[in-house]
Amino acid sequence: MLRGVEGVCGLSKKKPFYVRFEVPPEVAEASYEALRLARETGSIKKGTNETTKAVERGLAKLTLIAEDVDPPEVVAHLPLLCEERGVPYVYVPSKGRLGEAAGINVSAASACIIEPGEAKDLVNEIIERVKKLRGGGE
Repeated sequence: MLRGVEGVCGLSKKKPFYVRFEVPPEVAEASYEALRLARETGSIKKGTNETTKAVERGLAKLTLIAEDVDPPEVVAHLPLLCEERGVPYVYVPSKGRLGEAAGINVSAASACIIEPGEAKDLVNEIIERVKKLRGGGE
């Protein structure tokens, strides 16, 4: 009965417990674009298993984590692992769009950029924005 009430009376949809900071829509859009560009001109990993391995091995330059993953435990370890390994990460709203940007026909809970290729400047810009969002860029 209460479904669809988000946006009415000032209510907003609750973020999953693993989301540690709010990402503005323009940063999320830039993240999708960076992943797409890196896929075409550099190197990426897609899916939580590949992403986790890349972060653990210190290969990931930027990790993208979808906010609409169910169950959330699938990706809940990634923010902590990224922080532990010093890998920048960003949240994106849609696993469907993340899969699309990664060049696959299914959704992806997470993905990471290994070699940015032509997306290098965009990736660096996203990393700087994320540092500020997390309070570490002042």
